[in-house]
Amino acid sequence: MAASYVDEEDACVNMSSCNKRSKPKLLLFLLFCTLVSSCLLLAPFPTSTLSLLYPSGGEEETVSDALCSSVSNGTICCDRSSIRSDVCIMKGDIRTQSSSFSVFLYTSEQPLRREKIKPYTRKWEPSTMATIDELTLISKKPNTSASDTGNCDVNHGVPAVFFSTGGYTGNVYHEFNDGLIPLYITSQKYNKKVVFVILEYHDWWITKYANILTHLSNFEPIDFNGDKRTHCFSDAIVGLRIHDELTVDSSLTQGRKTIKDFRDILDKGYRPRIQGLLLEEQSNNPIKPVAQSEKPKLVIISRNGSRAILNENVLVKMAEKIGFSVIVLRPQRTTELARIYQALNSSDVMLGVHGAAMTHFLFMKPGSVFIQVVPLGTNWAAETYYGEPAKKLGLRYIGYEILPRESSLYEEYESNDPVLRDPNSVNDRGWEFTKKIYLGRQKVRLNLVRFRKRLVRSYIYTMSKRNAMVGSQMK
Repeated sequence: MAASYVDEEDACVNMSSCNKRSKPKLLLFLLFCTLVSSCLLLAPFPTSTLSLLYPSGGEEETVSDALCSSVSNGTICCDRSSIRSDVCIMKGDIRTQSSSFSVFLYTSEQPLRREKIKPYTRKWEPSTMATIDELTLISKKPNTSASDTGNCDVNHGVPAVFFSTGGYTGNVYHEFNDGLIPLYITSQKYNKKVVFVILEYHDWWITKYANILTHLSNFEPIDFNGDKRTHCFSDAIVGLRIHDELTVDSSLTQGRKTIKDFRDILDKGYRPRIQGLLLEEQSNNPIKPVAQSEKPKLVIISRNGSRAILNENVLVKMAEKIGFSVIVLRPQRTTELARIYQALNSSDVMLGVHGAAMTHFLFMKPGSVFIQVVPLGTNWAAETYYGEPAKKLGLRYIGYEILPRESSLYEEYESNDPVLRDPNSVNDRGWEFTKKIYLGRQKVRLNLVRFRKRLVRSYIYTMSKRNAMVGSQMK
């Protein structure tokens, strides 16, 4: 079985079920509960630990469209039950007014009502939400004055979805987790018959993700801030629904869509461009060694600066000796995503150090191997943001937690220092310590003897899978 190639250490990355500790005595347990309860009562927003600072698979994930599942004409319904995002649904005579950051719903049914909403999916993070433009949704009775109702400059026969590309846009993890995947979750039920109305619109974002957006909507997106015309709709969703980190919960979507369905959108979006790239490669290199193409392909996502692999060159040579064809990928913000998708979609194994670039595991085919090198102090984040989502996509995930000696911090601190001995206690001091020490200053020098077995098992798994496929084709 394929599972035999992943050992217990690999599978147990900061998971409570893997900690072999005895249960606390009742008195200590009750004391702990009392302390936690007191902290929650006294602290308006928890910031002391990573697990409290970031929501991950909590009770908010049970939220569905039920609160606003049936919205009658001429009304506004807002679902504010999720810790991650607010979503408002409008039906009726809907008209935009960008000059006042307002969306009006003219109705004779509902009395004057105002709803404020920031259509971004990090509602739980006040510092980020403070930078997001706020919309005012107003339902009111129309007057006879044309200046009051605002003539429609553009009438749309399809619904609108309003959202913001502000916040952390510019970071590939956030662009997918906070934007594209929630956009897919919210809009997929319309089967591309929907218009995207974007606050804090960026031309570069539209260009970067045009291949994906064209498979989510048949229409050009609207720059809410820059387009001063009055756009009119009969249905609108303001805000995006988000389920969990880099995933789609099938129980909360129409048609029981999953993250694999989102990946299918990526595949459709990038396939034409990849075919063009392949033709370019064939014309530049018409004779390709057959032996090279038969080797399992390992793609290393390389980093410069913090969390770089210091002995990367030796790692490459070792992987080649094992039998891999190795590609070292150094994605930049200006790197065309189709090229990254091409490299990873055709790979058997992806390897990289924890960081935003690990988001590219979404580009791998289910059944491939994803090895994430986990630096000191990043266990929880590595598992939550990339490990668990990768498993949901169907990848064979291996989390390689480095030892203190494999960290560059080992040269800066004494061996008994909490930075090396007890990273959780350092993380408990606050995000600024985690960011400064473990994310900003740490580099990795892999123990290649220890790490080699992960590559060997990945190679065996890949070759076994290939042989099984060949065998099934010959039957």
